[in-house]
Amino acid sequence: MSRDPSVDEQLETSMGKSMRKPYTPKMPATWWLRRRAYFLFIVREVTSVFVAIYCVILLVGLCRLKEGGDAFESFLVSLRSPFSIGFHVVALLFAGYHSITWFNLTPKAMVIRIGEEKVPPLLIAGSNYVAWLVLSAALIWIVLKG
Repeated sequence: MSRDPSVDEQLETSMGKSMRKPYTPKMPATWWLRRRAYFLFIVREVTSVFVAIYCVILLVGLCRLKEGGDAFESFLVSLRSPFSIGFHVVALLFAGYHSITWFNLTPKAMVIRIGEEKVPPLLIAGSNYVAWLVLSAALIWIVLKG
């Protein structure tokens, strides 16, 4: 014997929760290729993977330095391989892209008010670029002088 469908609906409503599964549309694996904004978002997320791998390589280098001169020298030799050089070039490009997109997002994530006035977004992003330029110039100066 089957029940009336309206009884089921009343039961679900009285229980305060639905017993039905929510609708989840099928999403193709290439959904992010349909719009430029989605594609750039995914590229930005992938860049963080390369930055993380570079951080691991840097930590390995510090561990080899702690182990002594021979271990560090073998680490430096491994960095001279074509694969390593290629990875570092790609990681540098991705780190630059990641930084630029983050600096451009900063005014949206950090709204600064002085009194009733909002600081212009160009000033917030621009200060990040100026700091990046100053720190990069200082680092280049230290490396070339030292």
